[in-house]
Amino acid sequence: MDLRADTVGMATSGRARILGAVKASGLVFGDIGTSPIYTLTVILGLIPRTEFAVLGALSLIIWTLILIVTVQYAWLAMSLGKKGEGGTIVLHEILDPLLKTARSKNAVLVLTVIGISLLIGDGVITPAISILSAVEGLRLVPGIGPMNPVLLVLLGAGIATALFLFQRRGSERVASAFGPLMVVWFAVLTVSGLAMIVHVPIVLNAFNPLRGLAFLFSNGLSSFLILASVILCATGGEALYADMGHLGRESIQTAWSYIFVALAVNYLGQGAFALANPGSENILFELILSISEIVYVPFVLLSIAATVIASQAMISGIFSIVYQGIMTRLLPAMKVEYTSTQLRSQIYIDIVNWGIFGSVLLVMFVFRESGNLASAYGLAVTGTMTVTGLLMTLIFMRRHRYGYAAVLAGITLLDVSYFGASLSKLSTGGYWSLVMAAFPLAVILIYIAGQRRVYRAFHPVPLGVFLDQYREVRATMNRISGTALFFARDVQKVPPYVGRTMFVHNILYQDNILVSIVVQDAPFGLTSRFKKNLAEGLRVFEVRHGYLEMVDIVPILHAHNIQEKAIFYGCEEIVTDRIVWRIFATIKRLSPSFVEFYRLPANQMHGVTTRIEM
Repeated sequence: MDLRADTVGMATSGRARILGAVKASGLVFGDIGTSPIYTLTVILGLIPRTEFAVLGALSLIIWTLILIVTVQYAWLAMSLGKKGEGGTIVLHEILDPLLKTARSKNAVLVLTVIGISLLIGDGVITPAISILSAVEGLRLVPGIGPMNPVLLVLLGAGIATALFLFQRRGSERVASAFGPLMVVWFAVLTVSGLAMIVHVPIVLNAFNPLRGLAFLFSNGLSSFLILASVILCATGGEALYADMGHLGRESIQTAWSYIFVALAVNYLGQGAFALANPGSENILFELILSISEIVYVPFVLLSIAATVIASQAMISGIFSIVYQGIMTRLLPAMKVEYTSTQLRSQIYIDIVNWGIFGSVLLVMFVFRESGNLASAYGLAVTGTMTVTGLLMTLIFMRRHRYGYAAVLAGITLLDVSYFGASLSKLSTGGYWSLVMAAFPLAVILIYIAGQRRVYRAFHPVPLGVFLDQYREVRATMNRISGTALFFARDVQKVPPYVGRTMFVHNILYQDNILVSIVVQDAPFGLTSRFKKNLAEGLRVFEVRHGYLEMVDIVPILHAHNIQEKAIFYGCEEIVTDRIVWRIFATIKRLSPSFVEFYRLPANQMHGVTTRIEM
C-alpha cells in the first residue's frame, strides 16, 4: 500500500471539500446567511423582552433551523435527485413516473406549478428586504445623524439597479469572491455572538426544545402567530436543494454544518444582547456597535455586500428555475443567453431579469422599510416549503421508504403550521408575495392548457398513413436537390405541417430528415444519432438531452455530416374570442418558436402556419 499516495489523495480530497464549502457559502447560503440582520429584530418587536419570551423565541429559531433546514433540506431533500440535480421540478420528474392515474399526475403537476410560482414570488421580496435591511444599518453610523427614509430607499434602489444591470455579464466574473466574503461574514457573526453569550450564558438554554414549546403555547393564538416571523430565519433553505446540481451535495452539506453553528451562535448572541439591553431596536447592528465603533462601518459595508450576494443567489436561482420550466415545457420558450463558457448553469434571461427588477423596485417603494417588508415576507416561503414537503413525502411513500416518509410527514405538518401562521400577514402586505406568484402561476397554467388544446387541434398523422402518402408522392414528384429538415417531437405521430409542405405545397427535397429533439427526465446528458431510414430519402435523426443541458443544434447536425439547405417548422395562428386563449395566443406570439429556441440559422428557416380556432 502506498501510504504517501493515500495521504496526498486524502489531502486533495479534503482541500476540494473545503473549497467546495467556501464556494457554497457564497452561492447557496447568501439568503439564509443574511437573515440574522432582521429576523430577531422583527420577533422582539412583537414580544416582551422577558427571559421566558426571549429564550422561547430563540429556541423556536434554533429548532426551525434544525428541523426545516437541516432535516428537511440538507438531509432528506438532498437524498433525492437525478444525477445530483435538485429542485421542485426535479421532484416532479421523480414522482410522475411513480403515479398511475391521470388525476394523480395532474394533481402533482398543479402542486409543482404552485411551488415554482411561490418561489418566484419569494424571489422578488428577498432582494428588497435583504438590501433595505443592510442599508438601514447606516442610521447607526456614529456622527452621521438621522437619515431620511426616502434616501435609504433610493440608496437600496440604486444598489438593486446596479445588481440587475450586471446580470447580463454573468455572475461567474465575481463568483470567486462570493465565497470568501461570506466566510468573513459568517466568521463575524460567530465572533460577535460569542462575545455576548459569555456575558449572558443563560441563552444556551434555548437549545432545549421545551423552551420553545412552552412559549408557543403560552398565549394562545398570539404566540402561534409568532411562527410567521420565526420562519424568516429559514428563508433561503430551499436553495440548499435547488442549487445541489451546481455545487454538489457534499459541498453544500459540509458548508451547512459550519454555517448552522455560525447562525445559532449569532442568534443566541443577539438574544443575550436583547436581554442585557431591553431598549435596543436594531439588534444585530447595535450589538456590533456596542463591541466597537471602529469596526461598525466596515461591518455595515460587509452586510451590504452580503445582501447583494444573497440577492444574486436568488436571481440566479430564478433563472435556473425558469430554464428548467422551459425545458420541461411548463413555461413558454424565452431567449436564453449563456454567460459562461465554463459553467453551464450561468445563464441570463432578459425578460425575467427586468420583470424581477421592476417588481423589486415596486416592493421597495411601497414598503420603504425592511420592518414593513418583514410583515409581508414569509407567506410564499412557507408555501414553497409545504409543497416540497408534500412531494417528498409522496416520493418516499411510493418508494416504500416509510420511515423517511413518516419523518417528512411530521415536518410537512410543521411547514403547514408556519404557512398557517403566515396567513396572518395577508392583511399587512403578505398578499404582495401572492400577487407576485400569481403572474407566473397564470402564465404556466394557461400555457399548459393551451399547448394541450393546440396538440389536439393539430391532429398528428400516424406514421404508417404518412409513409404511404410519402411513397406515392415521391414516385411521381420532381425533387429539389439538397437536404431539408423537419422538426417533430414524436416521429410516430407526424405533425400535419410536414404533410402540408410535401403533399399540398409540393415541396419535396432529395433528402428529407425528421429531427426529433427529446428532453429527458435527467438534468444533463446529450446524445445524437440517426435512428432509421423510414423510406427512400426519408430519415430520422434524434437528439436527446437533459432538461438543464444547454444545446446548440447546428454543430450537432454538422458533426453527423448533415448540411441542411432548408429548415421547416410548424407554427400556429390562433383564432379565438375567449380571453384566456387570447392571452395564450399573445404568449405564443411573444415566445421564440421551437427552432428559434435552439438557435438555428434564421436564413434557412421556413415557418408553415396552421390556423387553429380555440
